[in-house]
Amino acid sequence: MNASNQTAPHAHRYQWLTPGDVNAFFGLMLDNLTGLFLVVILLSGFGFPTEFAISALVPGTALGVLVGDLAFVYFAFRLARKKNSSDVTAMPLGLDTPSVFGVCLLILGPSFRQGVDSLGLSEIDAAYRTWHIGIWCIVMSGVLKLVMAPASNWVRRVVPRAGLLGSLAAIALALISFLPLSEILARPLPGLVALAIVLTTLIARIPLPGRVPGTLGALVVAGLIYYLMCGLGADGYHFPSMSTIEWFPTRWMECWDGSWISAWPDAVPYLPIALPFAIATVVGGIDCTESAAAAGDSYHTPTVIGVEAVATLLAGLSGGVIQTTPYIGHPAYKAMGGRAGYTLGTALVIGSAGLIGYFTFLNDIIPKPAVLPILVFIGLEITAQSFSATPKRHYAAVAIACLPALAALVLNFSGQILSDQALREAGISVSDLSPVFQESFATISMLGSGFILTSLLWAWGLAASIDRNLRTAGIVFLVCGVFTLFGLMHSPLEGNRLFLPLGPEHWETIVLGPESRSKVFEFAAGYAVVGVLLLAWRRWLPAGQGDRAPLESEPEQELDTDASS
Repeated sequence: MNASNQTAPHAHRYQWLTPGDVNAFFGLMLDNLTGLFLVVILLSGFGFPTEFAISALVPGTALGVLVGDLAFVYFAFRLARKKNSSDVTAMPLGLDTPSVFGVCLLILGPSFRQGVDSLGLSEIDAAYRTWHIGIWCIVMSGVLKLVMAPASNWVRRVVPRAGLLGSLAAIALALISFLPLSEILARPLPGLVALAIVLTTLIARIPLPGRVPGTLGALVVAGLIYYLMCGLGADGYHFPSMSTIEWFPTRWMECWDGSWISAWPDAVPYLPIALPFAIATVVGGIDCTESAAAAGDSYHTPTVIGVEAVATLLAGLSGGVIQTTPYIGHPAYKAMGGRAGYTLGTALVIGSAGLIGYFTFLNDIIPKPAVLPILVFIGLEITAQSFSATPKRHYAAVAIACLPALAALVLNFSGQILSDQALREAGISVSDLSPVFQESFATISMLGSGFILTSLLWAWGLAASIDRNLRTAGIVFLVCGVFTLFGLMHSPLEGNRLFLPLGPEHWETIVLGPESRSKVFEFAAGYAVVGVLLLAWRRWLPAGQGDRAPLESEPEQELDTDASS
């Protein structure tokens, strides 16, 4: 063997830890840390004991992040070895943010109040009942993901990139980039400084003096400004009060005795709320894999879904109540220069924070305006990548995918207004408002319900039409109609619950009520008519125009699975 051959295997030695991992670590770790803290805060609003949440619910949830991220570190090393590449970026994994809000506000919180108010249980007994219901929901979510994992690669091959990445752009632009702005601009001095540092270093690629990572620089500079404003007594600025920390909680281990299994009858009514979140993360995981491939890292889609399924299942079996999911920020973390170190660091910090108990202290001392700008960057980077990795003729398909997400954004704020304590104390609800508002609110609610799946299918259908593939477009919209009939899309029920369109009276808990039936049936009929129209339209086209015929001269942007960004 000659000298060149002897050195070839070392020419692309995997650089799994680089300075860019510092930026990526703060982004991924702080996002997960916030999710853990939100679990405690949201449940405390229902009166759920904070100490119980920290010792029972949080550790298993954090354990799911630990297991999932460690698995993705392993697969990053394996891909780097397979490609003989030095710059593979590990898939990021963390707590599913929609599930944090959905599970806490629609399952755990209401079930706790039901236990206390309706069943007459003590707070601790109601907390145990709620915990066991949450375990069942996450365990069943993990099982559903495992069942769906083998088909995920087929979905990735069939669905055009505009559909997969369009739904990512919808989430990234409308939710991830926009929602943090309210917290950032609530403290505009440190918030704007942090935002400027993050965007200038990570998007404009202008380094800080001494090449300090942008996220770390934003945290230090904006954090100092924040605490300076606290010291000066500025309006709205207060030094944080330190929460009580329970070190090395052990209550979560009680779930291993299997006592939660008997809570199955209590958990069944909540599964129609929990399982759609699991389906959404499978679709999101497929999107994330496509997004990573577009950035140069081609992971095996069923493996990615399988990792999140196993991590979710292990979290549930260890008392966790929030599912894990691949994060859509892979291209953003790759742009930061992250490799595998940031995922390993996140696994160790989040896992130890939950299992040891110090995550509350971290969240107390880190000012939110100093760290949330990283979410704005991630959203912008994903949106830009979604367009750049999609053929230009499909840009409109990516754009239409954002519309259902905008409806979800509107619902987020209108829901906060309508659930405000002042309105509740005054006895004002949606039914007391004008009929015009009620109709608009109901329509926007249905558009925003299941918006990830709606975004994907709308973009897929339009992309197929642009390619003159009206047969595929027609089938896609017929599928939309079927999904609507069961609440996978456009569910009018609270919590985006699934349902049966018809059924016997004794199935009333899962059968759609007559008050919502006409609207759901009209939505489904609309999709059915569109599907049939497109299928018939295809037969009217002149010979040879029923297949793909781009509207402009441009090469198809093929995915180079051997190249790295």
